[in-house]
Amino acid sequence: MQITEKLLCTRQVNFRLDQLHFSAPTLYIWLGFLLLAAIATYCIIAFRRASRPVRTGLLEALRFLIASFVVILLLKPEWHRTIEPTDNPEIVILTDASGSMATVDTIRNPGSAAPDVVSRSEMAEDVLSSEFYLPLLDDGKTKVSIETFGALRTAEEETEATGDKPSGTNLSQALNDILEDHPDLRSVVMLTDGDSNEGDPPITAAQKYRIRDIPIFTIPFGSDTRLPDLELVSVNAPTYGVIGENVQIPFTVRSSMDRDLRTVVRLTTEDGQEQTKDILIPARETVYDSMLFRLSSEGSNVLTMTLSPASGELLADNNSRQLTITGKPENIRVLVIDTLPRWEYRFIRNALSRDPGVEVDCLLLHPTLGAGNGPDYIQAFPEKLEELQKYDVVFLGDIGVGPEQLTEKQAELLHGLVTELASGLVFIPGSQGHWPSLLESTLGNLIPVELDEKRPEGITDSSPSPLELTSKGRSSLLTMLADTEEKNPAVWSSLPGFFWHAPVIRAKSDTNILAVHANRRNDYGRLPMLVTAQKGRGKVLFLAHDSAWRWRRGVEDLYHYRFWGQVARWMSYQRNLAAEQQLRVYYTPERPKPGNTVTIKANAFDINGAPLKAKELPIELTAPSGKTTRTKLLPSKQGNTLGAAYEVDFEITQAGEWNIGVFLPDQDSAATPQIETIILAQQEKLEKIGQPAQRKSLAEISALSRGKLVEANQLESLLGDLRTLPLPQPKVIPLRIWAHPLAAIIIITLLGLFWVGRKLNGVF
Repeated sequence: MQITEKLLCTRQVNFRLDQLHFSAPTLYIWLGFLLLAAIATYCIIAFRRASRPVRTGLLEALRFLIASFVVILLLKPEWHRTIEPTDNPEIVILTDASGSMATVDTIRNPGSAAPDVVSRSEMAEDVLSSEFYLPLLDDGKTKVSIETFGALRTAEEETEATGDKPSGTNLSQALNDILEDHPDLRSVVMLTDGDSNEGDPPITAAQKYRIRDIPIFTIPFGSDTRLPDLELVSVNAPTYGVIGENVQIPFTVRSSMDRDLRTVVRLTTEDGQEQTKDILIPARETVYDSMLFRLSSEGSNVLTMTLSPASGELLADNNSRQLTITGKPENIRVLVIDTLPRWEYRFIRNALSRDPGVEVDCLLLHPTLGAGNGPDYIQAFPEKLEELQKYDVVFLGDIGVGPEQLTEKQAELLHGLVTELASGLVFIPGSQGHWPSLLESTLGNLIPVELDEKRPEGITDSSPSPLELTSKGRSSLLTMLADTEEKNPAVWSSLPGFFWHAPVIRAKSDTNILAVHANRRNDYGRLPMLVTAQKGRGKVLFLAHDSAWRWRRGVEDLYHYRFWGQVARWMSYQRNLAAEQQLRVYYTPERPKPGNTVTIKANAFDINGAPLKAKELPIELTAPSGKTTRTKLLPSKQGNTLGAAYEVDFEITQAGEWNIGVFLPDQDSAATPQIETIILAQQEKLEKIGQPAQRKSLAEISALSRGKLVEANQLESLLGDLRTLPLPQPKVIPLRIWAHPLAAIIIITLLGLFWVGRKLNGVF
């Protein structure tokens, strides 16, 4: 609306009598004249026969006037108003000043003996300083304006403008702003590298320019390929780790070098301790890898991961990232359930009992001797949820659902413990064949593999078979038995094999296969032997053989204890992000970025450990800026049969530490939260140096708007194209007389007068 008003104020409007036009076909116009002639003839005959010539003459004149008006309206008359342009047409030179323009990959003097490589922004300044546009002003009819977009802001301006979100380049918005602010726009010359990482695709703005017949000429800067560079793209560290245990830190490295490189990744602590890893990076490839780090101190541990610069690398400021991991002691509660004290059961019990970070309870339901007794033993399955919910991990051995084993109710409690209360469940079937009854219970959908129910006794081999790690298994912390990743494959190849395994057919969907049978396969491939999956809020693990205890041969407890300790910690990790007696709080994703939606989940219990079953839990969110928001955790709509699961979603709008405080329902709002935790939101820089120029995108913008992509050394050609642009044409605005409301009012008025006149003349 503002554009239209400004347009009308700056242009001259002329009205002429010859601006009346008829939009009907010529044939209709002649038919209209013939109809009027017929009506005129009728009016003359009626006048001559009238006994009251004066009155009749007036009525017939009115009749002819009405008929003439109707015929004219049927011919669709229009009054064309012509608006002559008075302002000079304007050409806008739009310059990109975003961060990506700092990339040094543009040759200033190509073809010379010593070409000078400068940044894209310097090359754009050279083009502007040449004042190539001055000849356009010679005729006095053209106006030239120079504007910039994407300029870098100060920290204060950045926070005020984007709410601490990373700023980027929005080509579409820049073009739309020019179109709105310049009503006499004739063309746009855009100096840019084409990088657009925010807003709509630039092609949508180019469509508007095409409709308005305004061409866009683009002058691209930058190389079509990335600069020779190694970039540490991301580091995804866990939120916390257990003191004295290894933490796996995945990272991603991207190379734009034209050769394979072997380099070193360094992980350095605040006190100068360093850990290294050699990696091989193929030419122009992305490598996903990880490092192990053993936490030695409690509290926040600030680490710096650095990628050693390579020879010929031009950008070294993207080779380092900082991360924070919280170290804390841990007390994991584990419940081990089995029927016979087989070797696997005995050594799992020993491994967990001797782990200082694990508190284990065992339930041995012997078929003839009754429940086992002794240290770390319980005599019956915890029937109440307040007793069961304290366990972070449950091991189910060679046991099923039936007499002297688990009941249907107990199976339902275990199902809810995993899916709603985020506990872990480990399946280790045995040769007694009790597992088919688990498939028929509510625990059946938690088992991550399909089993052959026709062979409940399993499969026995005469010679031992080893496990073979998959690609996921080689990178998983669960299967990290060596002190370093380089030595881990050798450790697994040296482990003793197994003689018996469960009749596994294949893994189910949405599961992770960490190890397969090295010697057996079926129609689906290698038999999966070690499989994990996420089930609801918790995790499950299936080990298809019962011979992990054999891993002790020659090394005693080293690998066997390490494996089951890692399993217990992996399964209880999320459940123990933030936990106390009555509340557990966990969230996904753990390392969000501004713009991500975080789901906060909680489990609430009363003072006795029973599900709280409240209508809501108050929660307080404090942003890095200090702004505090209070909202509510509501009962989960999916799988909340136990009544202790709550969740809420919220959007991360700023980078930094988000403080989360959860209250119990009866707590005073002014009191200290029952439980507090921190979500660390990582900042991601949108404006990246070293990315290739988007020439293809710029060519599409120019082609769609009927412009042209012009190189920086072709400015004379650009001047020629700009000179030949047609001047703005007069704007014709048609006024549809035949559709105007005043026309209907005139017809109705004339018909009313005609009817009254006939009555006065004595015609009924």
